[in-house]
Amino acid sequence: MSKASEYPIDKAIRVHAADNVATAIADIAAGAKPIARDDFCAAIAVARGHKIATAPIARGAAVIKYGFPIGIATGDIATGEHVHSHNLATALGSNREYQYAGAPADAPPTAASSCSFSGYVRADGRVGTRNEIWILPTVGCVGNLAARVARIAGIRHAGRVDGIHAFKHPFGCSQLGDDLGHTRAVLAALAQHPNAGGVLIVGLGCESNQLGALTALIPADRRAHIRTLSAQAVEDDEAACLALIDELVAGCADTPRREAPLSKLTLGVKCGGSDGLSGLTANPLVGRMADAVAAAGGQVILTEIPEIFGAEQILIDRAVSRAVFDEAAALVRDFKDYFIRNGEPVSENPSPGNIAGGITTLEEKSLGAVQKGGQVPLVDVQRYGGEARLAGLTLLEAPGNDAVSSTALTAAGATVILFTTGRGTPLGFPAPTLKIASNSNLAARKAGWIDFDAGTVIDDGFDAASNALRDLIVATASGAITKAEANEERDIAIWKSGVTL
Repeated sequence: MSKASEYPIDKAIRVHAADNVATAIADIAAGAKPIARDDFCAAIAVARGHKIATAPIARGAAVIKYGFPIGIATGDIATGEHVHSHNLATALGSNREYQYAGAPADAPPTAASSCSFSGYVRADGRVGTRNEIWILPTVGCVGNLAARVARIAGIRHAGRVDGIHAFKHPFGCSQLGDDLGHTRAVLAALAQHPNAGGVLIVGLGCESNQLGALTALIPADRRAHIRTLSAQAVEDDEAACLALIDELVAGCADTPRREAPLSKLTLGVKCGGSDGLSGLTANPLVGRMADAVAAAGGQVILTEIPEIFGAEQILIDRAVSRAVFDEAAALVRDFKDYFIRNGEPVSENPSPGNIAGGITTLEEKSLGAVQKGGQVPLVDVQRYGGEARLAGLTLLEAPGNDAVSSTALTAAGATVILFTTGRGTPLGFPAPTLKIASNSNLAARKAGWIDFDAGTVIDDGFDAASNALRDLIVATASGAITKAEANEERDIAIWKSGVTL
């Protein structure tokens, strides 16, 4: 991947020398010369984020971006012509075979950052970036009870902890098998999160997701900060919940922040509402943050399995062993089978917003998306509801849906989430979530949503942007409030993958 200093800084970026398209970094008028070192003009007006051919492309030939094919030309494309869904189609099929080429050679070392953050050291040695009380309903029936208790307790204990939050969801009953297991596993994982100094798990009593089965998934040495209550078993459920919250606050309110090395940070990386610049600015910038955290000995978690289709071989080739490679390949195959079982093509992506922003095929979207993992070696694979265990990159099972995958990242232990976007979204999740805009227009227009402008990469280069984003991550991990937190955007979503009774 080229660095920003190698980009022809004018109106468009050609990422790799082998590319036969460039991406407009600003709207290009018909007849304009979009690329400083190439002698041609745009045939028609091209919007920011969209592609323009830098050489003739014959019908049936591969369109190349990032140095890899992103699809097949459906007609002859002339130099300077707009390249998008009218003349470019996916070549992605349901291929399920991946070739193991051996463990990769050691990548050039990334200088380990000496920076630290101020966090909450937990009994098991993990370090949280928040000291909050979380209320987790086992079932949707008690979601409003949990929310009401959180509001009352938040006023009662204002300033004693970093926040008291209820995470409502509609599931926990009328579920079977693996579907119920998904709900139970994610809630059990959230209950163990290091950002929660205390957790109240509220059940109804008659639901499928019984309290006993859920808490059985939580190791005994991680239960000291957890309380449970069955609403049907008490006369005044609200008062009983508030009494348990009082107890939890008393147990963690005096926990101080302490200096911790970057190795204690667990970084979740995510993209949503992507555009044609996401893979050129925001995602590779986040990849640099992943490299820095991993070089320090920290953990990085990458998910959205359907949004690596078309780039999966590149990603899983970074597996540190044959066993990890096989687990990663099996995870991708299983997700493709999930699509096929439901009668859907594996290429049923990008979204309408992605397409409007200039992304044409899933291969293009995926090649941009995997850059969020930087060059970090792939050390582990976790299924949905699993926890990151090792320093390096963990590939986590979850769909592309923003809320579902970000909840899964939190459940897997992410203490800060970096969320890149080219179109914008107000969503926030249990872990502090930094919204990183791929373009400066979005950052300026939606300043109430966006925490960082990665569009500065275009003019200032990656080094300056990397330093600024690293400082923001450290400040956030140390307690600085994200835009989503300020807007009270704190939600979870659970992957519903089975029938409903």
